[in-house]
Amino acid sequence: MKVALITGAGSGIGLTTALAFVNSGIAVVGLGRRSEKLDALVSAAGERRDLVAVLAADATLDDTPSRAVQLAMSRFGRLDYLVNNAGSGRPKPVHETDDATLDASLNLMLRAPFRFIREALTVMQPGSAIVNVSSTYALVGGLRGGAYSAAKAGLLGLTSHVACQYGSSGIRCNAIAPGVIPTEMTEGRFEDERFKRMNNDMTPSPRLGTADDVANTIAFLCSDAAGWINGQCIAIDGGWSATKFLSETALVATRTEVQPDFSHSGKPVVHG
Repeated sequence: MKVALITGAGSGIGLTTALAFVNSGIAVVGLGRRSEKLDALVSAAGERRDLVAVLAADATLDDTPSRAVQLAMSRFGRLDYLVNNAGSGRPKPVHETDDATLDASLNLMLRAPFRFIREALTVMQPGSAIVNVSSTYALVGGLRGGAYSAAKAGLLGLTSHVACQYGSSGIRCNAIAPGVIPTEMTEGRFEDERFKRMNNDMTPSPRLGTADDVANTIAFLCSDAAGWINGQCIAIDGGWSATKFLSETALVATRTEVQPDFSHSGKPVVHG
């Protein structure tokens, strides 16, 4: 039986991925901050709840990676897959980002994955796989990316290094870059007209992406079917980052000129 450690497993992509693994017979150590959400993960596993162990902890704390890996080893005796999924959204542009927000973003979405990988490497055997959940905002410059984009882009650099350094030991490392997926973290975004123009009108797909789309890709990258894939990043965004698509509505829209705002210390303010 294979075993996966998933951070941010209490909701959204992490929860969906955890259940996908469990349903395929892979045991899961689910990490999250809120115990009630992790309890819901165990309940959702139904008759396979014996394949789930949970740890309610902050991913950024220094002892959390070792606690999580130790739980995998004590409960299941091995660790085959690591999915660094924990993250937070709603970023701000650089000029609106204070140091506390910058540090929080880097701690959660770059430092923590680094430390989880470092800990997992102490027990992983040949045939293991690591998947880092990055973002399309690490691939394409986007409005309001700020510290979020910086952290997620750093995660891609970490992915390449781990793939190179440990690939010869039989440990693969890949990344995925989801577009904006309807989850609890993005709640309300798809009702915002400006956001819909930036996302829906620029995506050459007739539907929104789902957490299942992302979970299925993670599961594939961990599987033997992806055994010759290493050091790659797969965008899961319906073509948003790879094309210059515009919907018919956007193409025929009337352009409205917006004047730059120099009201803050003589520097232009970025809107969007």
